[in-house]
Amino acid sequence: MRSMERISRRALVLGGAGAVALGTAGALTWDKGSRLWWRLPGVDKQRTEGEVDYPGAKWVPASAANLRTADRPDDYAVDRIVIHVTQSNFATAVKVFRDPLHAAAAHYVVRAGDGHITQMVRELDVAFQAGNRAYNERSIGIEHEGFVDKPQDFTAAMYESSARLSADICARYDFPVDRTHIVGHVEVPGTDHTDPGPHWDWDRYMDLVARSRKNVPGARHRKAVE
Repeated sequence: MRSMERISRRALVLGGAGAVALGTAGALTWDKGSRLWWRLPGVDKQRTEGEVDYPGAKWVPASAANLRTADRPDDYAVDRIVIHVTQSNFATAVKVFRDPLHAAAAHYVVRAGDGHITQMVRELDVAFQAGNRAYNERSIGIEHEGFVDKPQDFTAAMYESSARLSADICARYDFPVDRTHIVGHVEVPGTDHTDPGPHWDWDRYMDLVARSRKNVPGARHRKAVE
């Protein structure tokens, strides 16, 4: 039998309609159950329903079963961004992250057609998205609508919108725009996933993030917005 840490989202069935595969697949780990025995940080920051961490994002909350409430960066430093590809359309990605049986979610989902961003987990909290406990605690996960074997899914609007988001995150948490701190899901230690895949244009993306970063003020931990 496979361990809990190797269960793929591809093995999960949503509503009897068959398996739904998403870029954060494999994030069903002991992370979920471990909330019973890990050190549980105090939740000190005030929260208001509907607040987002990135201006312009739309708030659609993931199921509480797919994340762990935390108080980042006070309890866990944030110094990574994990890039995912949904392996589904946008609507399906949002739907499954709201499903408590899915056991995984990302902080953000970026739509291919127009670059629209939906935030589903507050950056304060640990999203079950990387399939690695340490990376979950230290990173913010960004899902991108599409399929790893369809380069046409990676639109200019998506690249540009996601790059602005990543630049904003790098500025607020004060970490460099480089490939050490912005990684693909495939690069997370212990992962069995390939996203964002060979068609993701890392040179293009990182150049866009670097350009956007120059336009972002350096103030850290901007107040959440409604």
